Amino acid sequence: MPDTKPTSAAEKRLGNARLAKLPASVGRPAYDRTKVTPGIVHLGLGAFARAHLGVYTDDVLAAGASDWGIVGVNFRSPDVIDALKPQDGLYTLLCRENGDDRLRVIGAFLDVLNAGTELAAVLKVMTKPEIRIVTITVTEKGYCHDPATGRLNEAHPMVTADLVDPMHPRSLPGLIVEALRLRRAAGVPPFTVLSCDNLPQNGRITKAVVTRFAALRDADLGHYIADSVAFPSSMVDRITPATKEPDRATVIAGLRLTDAWPVVAEPFHQWVIEDRFPSGRPAWDKVGAILTNDVHPFETMKLRCLNGAHSTLAYLSVLAGIETVADAMADPQLPKIIRHLWDDDLIPTVPPVPGTDVAAYTHDLAARFRNPGIRHLTLQISSDGSQKLGPRLLAPAIERIAIGRAPRVVPLTVAAWMAFLRQRDGSGRTWTVADPMAARLTAIAAEHGDDPVALADALFAVSEIFPAAISGNAPFRKVTTQHLRSLLVRGVPATLTAFLFH
Repeated sequence: MPDTKPTSAAEKRLGNARLAKLPASVGRPAYDRTKVTPGIVHLGLGAFARAHLGVYTDDVLAAGASDWGIVGVNFRSPDVIDALKPQDGLYTLLCRENGDDRLRVIGAFLDVLNAGTELAAVLKVMTKPEIRIVTITVTEKGYCHDPATGRLNEAHPMVTADLVDPMHPRSLPGLIVEALRLRRAAGVPPFTVLSCDNLPQNGRITKAVVTRFAALRDADLGHYIADSVAFPSSMVDRITPATKEPDRATVIAGLRLTDAWPVVAEPFHQWVIEDRFPSGRPAWDKVGAILTNDVHPFETMKLRCLNGAHSTLAYLSVLAGIETVADAMADPQLPKIIRHLWDDDLIPTVPPVPGTDVAAYTHDLAARFRNPGIRHLTLQISSDGSQKLGPRLLAPAIERIAIGRAPRVVPLTVAAWMAFLRQRDGSGRTWTVADPMAARLTAIAAEHGDDPVALADALFAVSEIFPAAISGNAPFRKVTTQHLRSLLVRGVPATLTAFLFH
């Protein structure tokens, strides 16, 4: 989803006609965009995809390919469409590290469409034979799935609406199924569906929700998709904070033009992809991506070590009034908490990763988190906790419990999330919980917010978040409740001091 609303149009706007006039210090497409044709439709036009998929594909096009341009599709908000359409799909990547700003204009997105208002055009392009891959970044909640099981949430409002009117889909599974139905009816081979979201075994989950939706719609169509469509998994790693006005000002000064929606990212980037593309793929492996038969170890390492640490930092930091990840890593206590999280709870659950020292990876992560050029807001990371806690932190906790090793830091994170749902702290600060289950969760917090035992019990009873292996584990519940009581009564610094010296 978009990050912030774009700035208003200026007289001089980034676009094809002005590429040649950019300052020499600004990178730009090293190919003739007029000769590039689309081969990919991408669903979800947030910063993450544009700072990652767009960059790798731009590199492929610069290396000589001409049939792998991207058509971007957003589901609801028109803001990013309104920003990029007048710019011919061009946007700037602002790469920041320790005061070093580098600008590069990305040209891989040839067009952008809004599924909410241009559904016919979206389905038309998804049905074209030259579209061989559909990629996805819609965040965890966009899959309309049950995070605890990975299955389609058949009671999801968009799913039920799409089953009533399947030819006018609003959901991710509904759109993919309708496009595949149209291709089948036209005698066009199916496209490959590649998720790039932070989900465990994201290809498996995508296949599960899409094939189940198809089966509910039409049993024969369900069998066809299950048997004919490839859903490879992938792991995407690049920290991409929301774009803010100072970032826009930096880009405008560097381009000497207005870019209505640039993206910001750290220098580091990694992409690991399961190599299953029956209709072909770009040569992403030639520009730095890792193509493999098994993404799972890489995915587990990143989802737990990076994203799990981010979630822990986010909830504790919001409660402590710390605004960014870099600020959190400058705190005297939080980096020690994260080190314990990695060493005690997470690294032991990561399977061997080819060519990677997982402990060294976490030390590199600590350095990446400290990058002052990346103002990654802790409140932004705190969103959608109901979807994120399970794969990032509860799953490794369950694995530790299964072998008789009590997780040490995960209960503290869960307690911080529970306190976060109260949307206030003892110092008068307030915030808003952004989560697909926000209404239900904040109602629980409002009812039980001053009673840590009642609050923990009520939240542990939410089975969509907490599987029985967690909610039914008395030691985990006890420690979580103790941390929650301390956070509510004593605050974050005292709680962390007690934790570190326990």
